[in-house]
Amino acid sequence: MAGLRPVVRDDQREVLRILVDRRRAIGEEHTYKINQLHALVLELIPGGAKRDLSAAQARKILVSVRPRDVVGKTRKRVAMELVVDLERIYARKKAANKELLALLAEVDTTLLNLHGIGPSGAARLLAEVGDITRFPDRAHIASWTGTAPIDSSSGDNVRHRLSRGGNRKINRVLHIMATVQLRTRTTDGRAYYDRKVATGKTPTEAMRCLKRRLSDIVYRALLDDLTRHAVTSPGGHSGNDPDSSATGSRPATGSSDKSLPGPATTKPTTSLHQAS
Repeated sequence: MAGLRPVVRDDQREVLRILVDRRRAIGEEHTYKINQLHALVLELIPGGAKRDLSAAQARKILVSVRPRDVVGKTRKRVAMELVVDLERIYARKKAANKELLALLAEVDTTLLNLHGIGPSGAARLLAEVGDITRFPDRAHIASWTGTAPIDSSSGDNVRHRLSRGGNRKINRVLHIMATVQLRTRTTDGRAYYDRKVATGKTPTEAMRCLKRRLSDIVYRALLDDLTRHAVTSPGGHSGNDPDSSATGSRPATGSSDKSLPGPATTKPTTSLHQAS
């Protein structure tokens, strides 16, 4: 059929997908082990340990514990085994991040410059999005990421609700990005969130607006990367028109982003540490 986009195999992005899936599995294993360790430490020490407990901190705590009964000694032994497992997982996580960073350097993306996007988030975006020009404008990609609000107005009551559709893996990346930006008052994301709350939106609604905003920012970063690569590479990309709605730096506004005042005028950069 005429007019269909041809499927092009991209080995580099497929490798990114495999590596980022592995990195996520390591993170899930770490969460499972740390939860087990917290449960055992709670039985060994009144009040347990702090939430963000590292393997080194857990080892130090367990060394100071000297249970006398067989149950307590068993708990301590199993907890120490979990600490050893966590040390191995940490080494695997560090190696996985290093491998992802090396591959992202080859891709030459600016996604890592966005506050709240780490190696896993950048790799996930590149692997899932693929060719950014397949999205005509920012409203289309917002619908694909599940950040575009759904109109649920009734009569004179105008409101929007959360979208449960879209790519949930990318939605998770944007949610983490928003959460990281909200932790610090000096980020553009935090300022945008506070402005939404000041206008009367609930924290949940403001968070929803922020994720929609970040979808625009990620979309623009991917378009900027495409334009930069087209300029620096011999011959550029065929069919790439920087003035079109698909590749322009200021995509046209769609109906799905009515809750936003418009795209940011500057790319959000910050000197703060990036998310890991």
